[in-house]
Amino acid sequence: MTLRSPSAAAQSAPTVQRIDIARQLLLAPFGLDEGHLARALGEIRAHQVDDADLYFQYTRSEGWSLEEGIVKTGSFSIDQGVGVRAVSGEKTAFAYSDDISEVSLLDAARTVRSISAARQGGKARVASKKIAKSRRLYAGIDPIASLDSVAKVALLEKAEQLARAKDPRVAQVMAGLASEYDVVLVARADGTLAADVRPLVRLSITVIAEQGGRREMGSAGGGGRFGLDYFDDEQIAQYVNEAVHAALVNLESRPAPAGEMTVVLGPGWPGILLHEAIGHGLEGDFNRKGSSAFSGRIGQRVAAKGVTVLDDGTLTDRRGSLNVDDEGNTSARNVLIEDGILKGYIQDSLNARLMGVAPTGNGRRESYAHIPMPRMTNTYMLGGDKDPQEIVASIKKGLYATNFGGGQVDITSGKFVFSASEAYWVENGKILYPVKGATIIGSGPESLKRVGMVGNDMRLDSGVGTCGKEGQSVPVGVGQPTLRIDGLTVGGTA
Repeated sequence: MTLRSPSAAAQSAPTVQRIDIARQLLLAPFGLDEGHLARALGEIRAHQVDDADLYFQYTRSEGWSLEEGIVKTGSFSIDQGVGVRAVSGEKTAFAYSDDISEVSLLDAARTVRSISAARQGGKARVASKKIAKSRRLYAGIDPIASLDSVAKVALLEKAEQLARAKDPRVAQVMAGLASEYDVVLVARADGTLAADVRPLVRLSITVIAEQGGRREMGSAGGGGRFGLDYFDDEQIAQYVNEAVHAALVNLESRPAPAGEMTVVLGPGWPGILLHEAIGHGLEGDFNRKGSSAFSGRIGQRVAAKGVTVLDDGTLTDRRGSLNVDDEGNTSARNVLIEDGILKGYIQDSLNARLMGVAPTGNGRRESYAHIPMPRMTNTYMLGGDKDPQEIVASIKKGLYATNFGGGQVDITSGKFVFSASEAYWVENGKILYPVKGATIIGSGPESLKRVGMVGNDMRLDSGVGTCGKEGQSVPVGVGQPTLRIDGLTVGGTA
């Protein structure tokens, strides 16, 4: 038997299919083809630029919300346009238009090329075309079309009915359903042509429970890069159970104690603390400028042994995953910290070039109207060898936080503040009662060194994360196992 590797055509098939879809949506209706893209890039490269790209995008989105059994909102929007960028040294020139046409494209190209001087001779060699590396992490479907409007409203009604039937203390239920179909086409000055077709859905459920005049809230939900059929009866019931549970737990909560103590973080969504306090500090732009607490520390110990943190854009169907990033580079599984040692940063093309390293597939942008920058995809810590129950039992006096709300971080210092939306007070290894109003305060680099126990229950979040940076929002994933961190400050209300 003779084994043969797949042909080049077979290997590139998913990419070619996506490029065809992008052509049909973003080029053909406006009388454009790849020749026009090459001409626009040629106009830019007539000046001495280091890099240039064209980013076409078509986005169709839909949202439904239900409150008190009534459809509160229904929205539908379509947006399309092109962003044109030229880079010279550290300088970036950028123009965008929601008018996709040859005239707009060439105007934008001539505008951005002014960042640099004209080339001697006035012409630059046209780079040969190369198709971006192929990959298929999610199906290129339109999730909006995966259910009709009646079925979408019925899905939300089912969630509400389940929540109300769960417990008589449930006083109010709000449910929301969001779907997005995103098609992008990237053409780069180096000849790269890439496209992606990105579905994205999310179901969210919020429950308000009431008892003895006290009202408390609980939320749950999830989603990813697939169709709305993901939200079957079992999945809806899981979100409902989580939301109702959180609301009822909070009804029994007491004021959180304050002070320095051991904190155990639960698996999954609490990884948002890693994302904020660690992940942002490992983005290439902050490190190139020396403004991160992790700048210049590659090869050094920055965390306790057993701590391995990754940014991984290659996970199937995940919210933060990308077949290619917004610069046409293939997303990757990037090990950032390995067994406590800092291994690298996440990079877009600009910062990678200036730092003399390869891009890591983390060039992301909110839309065609924004410039790309280094952004996380799915950021998580690998599991260890400890039983989660053993970790909780190790707490003499401290906090066990299983869910988080919002938080913020100072990149330069690494200091963070997070609010726990579900947490418990633990003494002598026993969970005594839920607490409310706990804020976790600490430093990302310092807290990493204080990780004492790592659980064997690594879990990713359910698909709800959105990351903000410099006014741009992108979908992300987070994850971690149960973690024990000593010496964190808890700001409480007791």
